[in-house]
Amino acid sequence: MSQVVDFVNVSTAGLESSPVADALAGLRANEARYFKNKYDHVFTVDPADEATEIVDRVHRILKDERDLVIASRPLEATEFEVDGIRWSYVFYESGLSINVLYSIEDGKKRAVGFKLSDGMDVPEELADRFKFARQKSKLAGTIRGSFFVIKGEY
Repeated sequence: MSQVVDFVNVSTAGLESSPVADALAGLRANEARYFKNKYDHVFTVDPADEATEIVDRVHRILKDERDLVIASRPLEATEFEVDGIRWSYVFYESGLSINVLYSIEDGKKRAVGFKLSDGMDVPEELADRFKFARQKSKLAGTIRGSFFVIKGEY
């Protein structure tokens, strides 16, 4: 069942099993606020076991593009289209958030983004392959992020 992510009253609902649930909830709320402010889009999430197509698509892109397999269990996922861009998000138990930005029109932006919740270690599968920049967020504390450009067609 879909849940609207409230960025005013941040909740850990759906993320309780994460050791950094509060920070992950803040990260999720930060994304919800971004999409509301930029696109007037209401950010909703579904339990990962009800959104297997989204999770599988994100995992396929990671595997095909960079031979990456995420060790952590996916907790929630969402996918939507705004402004000609299909966005896919998966939030993991470790505190990791992965998003896929995929422009529908050929030749436009297509990338995978990683965000690490405040207080989590860099996942082993990403540690030697990506450098993470830091940004501050009122909702999420310090977010560390990285990305790569998608080369294939999905």
